Amino acid sequence: MKSFLATALAAMLAGSVFGQPATAQSQQSGKIVREGIVIEFTIAPLRPEKTGAAGLLEGTEASVRFKIADSTTGQPVTNLRPAGWIDFREEAAVPDGRQCRERIQSFLQASLTERPDIDLNAYLILALNQEPNISVIDPLSGFGGSKLYTLIPLKSPGEDWLMSGDKQRLFVTMPLAGEIAIIDTATWKVLTNLNAGAKPTRLVLQHDEKYLWVGNDMDDEGGGVTVVDWSTTKTVARFKTGPGHHDIALADDDHYAFVTNQRAGTLSVIDVPKLALVKEIKIGSSPSGLAFSSLSKTVYGINESDGTIVAVGGPHHEVLTRIKAMPGLSALRFLPGGRYGFVLNRQLNRVHIFDSSTNRLLHNVEVGPDPDQIIFTRDVAYVRARGNEFVSLINLSSIGRPEIEISVNRFPAGQKAPQASPSTSMADAMIVTPDSGAVLVANPADQMIYYYMEGMAAPMGTFQNYRRDPRALLVWSRSLQETSPGTYTTTVKLGKQGNYDVPLLLDSPRIVHCFNFTVSVNPAYGSQRAVPIKIEPLIQERSAYAGERYQLRFKVIDTQTHQPRSDLKDLGVLTFLAPGIWQQRDLARPLGNGLYEINFVPPQAGAYYIYFNCHSLGVDFNQLPNLTIQATRRDPATATPSSPQHPAGARP
Repeated sequence: MKSFLATALAAMLAGSVFGQPATAQSQQSGKIVREGIVIEFTIAPLRPEKTGAAGLLEGTEASVRFKIADSTTGQPVTNLRPAGWIDFREEAAVPDGRQCRERIQSFLQASLTERPDIDLNAYLILALNQEPNISVIDPLSGFGGSKLYTLIPLKSPGEDWLMSGDKQRLFVTMPLAGEIAIIDTATWKVLTNLNAGAKPTRLVLQHDEKYLWVGNDMDDEGGGVTVVDWSTTKTVARFKTGPGHHDIALADDDHYAFVTNQRAGTLSVIDVPKLALVKEIKIGSSPSGLAFSSLSKTVYGINESDGTIVAVGGPHHEVLTRIKAMPGLSALRFLPGGRYGFVLNRQLNRVHIFDSSTNRLLHNVEVGPDPDQIIFTRDVAYVRARGNEFVSLINLSSIGRPEIEISVNRFPAGQKAPQASPSTSMADAMIVTPDSGAVLVANPADQMIYYYMEGMAAPMGTFQNYRRDPRALLVWSRSLQETSPGTYTTTVKLGKQGNYDVPLLLDSPRIVHCFNFTVSVNPAYGSQRAVPIKIEPLIQERSAYAGERYQLRFKVIDTQTHQPRSDLKDLGVLTFLAPGIWQQRDLARPLGNGLYEINFVPPQAGAYYIYFNCHSLGVDFNQLPNLTIQATRRDPATATPSSPQHPAGARP
């Protein structure tokens, strides 16, 4: 799918009015005033106490901030969508206005050769698959036609997942393994697997992120919850609350945790600071969902069998009321703010909507067959149905107004009903994207992910999941977000020492400017910092033909002396077909004057990734930039016995 951001920004950029050439800014901040707008740029260490220095050091994390205000009134300018990039600068001179514009244009084209070191507009799609792995998909550019960024292997299939607030850690429950995988989002590698008790399923992170709460869905009295301090990877408590499935909700202040016990028909109340079970409440038959209302400071549980919504609150955690709906309730979620609760009824194909301020049922909205999941944007509630391929859209402007009929539309999210696949998960199969008014919907039966822009009659595009059933979705975003009025921020991990440019593109008013900063040497890196060689590929074409020999030539340069290295006998090359279904390992053949060569025959069409290592120099595959080659099938009409083989490397 083409990058919608790139298309829109490229069209705008062609008519932009540029100001004066950029001047050198300080290492950590900069400020410009143009078109009645003042833009202040700041980049600062995220955790200076961990580095022992206040400067920007390589390999550390930094907070990037753009503060945008009216230059006359000083009032913040809100609801903007600034586009930004961070790119290493080889030259000493700071780019002027023309060079800055050209740099941004090259980034918008999403080419393989002109890619910024850090894209501040980027996000990745994560798909929790039926098989034991997670697909990481790059929706905006991809490589060589393949948008699969990487594949994260798990010990066993994941059931529920969530991400830390700083987006540096991903947590995944694995019921069959009895563990939680903790994944580093900087490398997309599993750091560790934590013991989380038997059959861990539901996963909830406290608002202060101190503890992870894990539901252990045992069918006997051993069922309950496990509490994990993820910063120390230690289990701090286990509570046996009862058999069956457990939903978990936390009060806004994290003082109390609430746990449903499906087979016992009870709600457990746990004092979090004391880590003590303080109360068991009989709430009904087969509790199947739980959510805390920030407005009423009350926890609500739903009962599948008797169709009641039970409110529990007050200083003594008592049943305040029971709202009568209909049997078949399965999931509960509140709109932001906590006033309106939405309850799915899988038997009656409805959404029951109630008001937590009055504890009254307001609406019964008909949706598709077997509704199982619901998410919200600012204006719309999205309800997925397992019984058909359609997603229902409920207009939120009519909620709470009984005189107005609730408007419901729908769009097709696939060709098949999700129930055609056995793949299910309690995690969300729909997710809101960083693009305004857009959602992603996973359809495991189609093995596809659908991109839907609000207001359209059908999805605008799709993403392959490469023959895997996507059960749930998450979005990992590095894009600039408005964290307070007029302030747009994100967090990045700094690269190697040196000078960096920060091209910024603002749509309205149209402003382009390149800020800059400097990254200093990190003493903690030591010998890990320096990679002794760099690879310079000599490539005429980044494409090949399936079944035909492809020749790759490249040059190896010593990073200290800047001279060719011709003496490497163990320069290894790993070539694999995404997503890892074929691979070949070779030793590069030296040709003299720093030139080396490998040959391989792509067995089929697809994207091939090429990595380099050298054991004698201590260089691993992940320390040198990789190459991407796209293989296609040659048109039989043009293939002749005398046809030359596809060109690969430039001749020395």
